[in-house]
Amino acid sequence: MRRITRRTALAVTAGAVTAPAVGTATAAAADTTTATSQGRQATSGRNPVLRTDLVTRVTPRNNWLVTAVAIQYAQRIDLRGGVIPPSAFQVKATVGGQTAARTVTRVYSNATPEVDGRSHLGRPGDRLIIELDPNDSNARAAGTDPLPLDRAYSVRHVEDVRTPGGEPVLKAGPFAARNNGVINPVVDDFSAGSFTDSAGFELDFRLYQPEGYVRNPQTRKRYPLVVTLHGGGEVADNNMTQLTSNRIAVTFAKPERQRRNPAFVLSPQIPLPRPMDGPDGTDWTDAKVQAALSELIDTFMSEHARNVDTARLYLVGLSSGGRGIYSLLAKRPDVFAAALPTAGWGDAAVMDRITHIPMWADHSVDDPVVPYREGRFGKPGTWTLMNALETAGVRVTRGEWANDLPKAQFEARSRELVRQARATRSHVLFTSYTAGTTPVNPHLSWAQTYENDVVIDWLFEQAR
Repeated sequence: MRRITRRTALAVTAGAVTAPAVGTATAAAADTTTATSQGRQATSGRNPVLRTDLVTRVTPRNNWLVTAVAIQYAQRIDLRGGVIPPSAFQVKATVGGQTAARTVTRVYSNATPEVDGRSHLGRPGDRLIIELDPNDSNARAAGTDPLPLDRAYSVRHVEDVRTPGGEPVLKAGPFAARNNGVINPVVDDFSAGSFTDSAGFELDFRLYQPEGYVRNPQTRKRYPLVVTLHGGGEVADNNMTQLTSNRIAVTFAKPERQRRNPAFVLSPQIPLPRPMDGPDGTDWTDAKVQAALSELIDTFMSEHARNVDTARLYLVGLSSGGRGIYSLLAKRPDVFAAALPTAGWGDAAVMDRITHIPMWADHSVDDPVVPYREGRFGKPGTWTLMNALETAGVRVTRGEWANDLPKAQFEARSRELVRQARATRSHVLFTSYTAGTTPVNPHLSWAQTYENDVVIDWLFEQAR
């Protein structure tokens, strides 16, 4: 994973100077001096802490969370098969002026400052990973804006840890170390920029560039472009929450998806004060915003003409971002290869302009924010828009199931919907989620949309 480090100048906190240290003894030492030195370290357990970082994660349902602490030591940690109990460390977080404990779930060594997703945790390395319960009430890394997390966490080592043979490896101490950095996997891989259109209106954006392009900008390889439209809750001036408040852009930039479908991911953000012209000027349909968005897309494709596959330009969005999709597709029907509008609404009268565009829409039946049938501001919801497409001659393949199904079952239902669509040569799919099954809030119908590999695979199969 590439990582753009944020505020990662090497720092030694008061806790790091005298805090618990880690030692290692290597059986196959290169020489007697090295073996003796490492033996003394293992016996004393003294080895300085170099830095402490928080590790965050963008989740499908709970937004942006602090899920681990990564502590770097001067020497490699080798537990020799030993296990560190969660009780060995105490972690406290100060969020919004309130300090409370975080729940430690797992602790293990690692060679890199990241959570180990394997079934057999950890490997010898100079980092110690302290995983935290994502369900803690103070786990959030953001509210309306990102929270100030530098030095917001304290970590204290309270129990000695030994190897299975009884040799001391981690020595407890009285001082707590505070984090001085924040690592945001995938999010940190997006560069930050801004674009001012010909009318002088400015849009901030984040951009993910595929690794093949980064390694060789002179390449003639062409990549798809995914443009993400955030919801109304992410209108802000931070150039961050369009990535972290909902798991949409990061879905297309995560390493496993980029290995499968390398692509540019462009994620603009609407600024404050909220521009909304007219009764349905809902963010992405605001005249100024939509003009700047269109010009940003055109300019990006022009600047990257050699490397953007113009036949594979995809538009994805949720809530008011879904509204923006229906509006932009109708105004530019010959630009986009496919779209994923979630929990959106739009103008039924213009649906006949986009009958040729592959689309997979989804919406919760009991959505109270953007009603499934009625929509918002006098513009109908997804169910009514799909009916309008059918009236215009499009075959819409429909399915309904619970939005809280386990991932395997959810994707099996999606796979069957794709099979039905292919059997009938349908290029528009519509998933409805049964009332009472969308986690957290019925409006958040995207809880599984961007975790659904079947949906994302289907999107990347589309081309103009």
